Amino acid sequence: MSANMKMVSMDEAAEQVRVTAVRLALMHIAFARTLVEELGEKKGKETALKAIMEYGRLVGERNKAGAQDMPHYGLHRTYAYRDKAFTDGRDMPLAEGETFDYSNFKVHGCALSEVFLEYDEPELGCLYCYVDAAKSMGADPSHKLMHTACELLGDDCCSFDLKPTTQKEQKDFKAKNLKWKDADPILVEGSKIDKG
Repeated sequence: MSANMKMVSMDEAAEQVRVTAVRLALMHIAFARTLVEELGEKKGKETALKAIMEYGRLVGERNKAGAQDMPHYGLHRTYAYRDKAFTDGRDMPLAEGETFDYSNFKVHGCALSEVFLEYDEPELGCLYCYVDAAKSMGADPSHKLMHTACELLGDDCCSFDLKPTTQKEQKDFKAKNLKWKDADPILVEGSKIDKG
């Protein structure tokens, strides 16, 4: 190690990731609020959802090319896999040949969710949460990562399941058709995207 390099603790590094997540959440709120103010609630939310679909597609394409998806620590306070808690996602053990089972994966203490709630914007926050389904379909259109629980909507954690997509969901996603929103039913209710 060179003389000018400084080591930081895991806790300090995780806090820096959370600071970045707060900024990301604030940016989403600012853009989504502005779209709603300029275009009205219905059109503004629809436009924000289209942007998240595109954002997710870009993330998914990078993931498919081998880029890391999420920070290993800090974005969520803890990760749980098969009922064991971890603060560093790299510590979740998989047996040789085992594939990751999203139905056994939960996240607690999402930094983004905390900011959306702090600013009383759960509906706009739910629009951001669509990134999970969008990024999974951006990497592999035949599957979607959908919520089975969402902290932003009052659940004690976010949990997920990886499900096959329909031909209609694939077509709607590719065309950025807003009917794609039904790919994650929990978020449809939470975002109230059909209202306004």
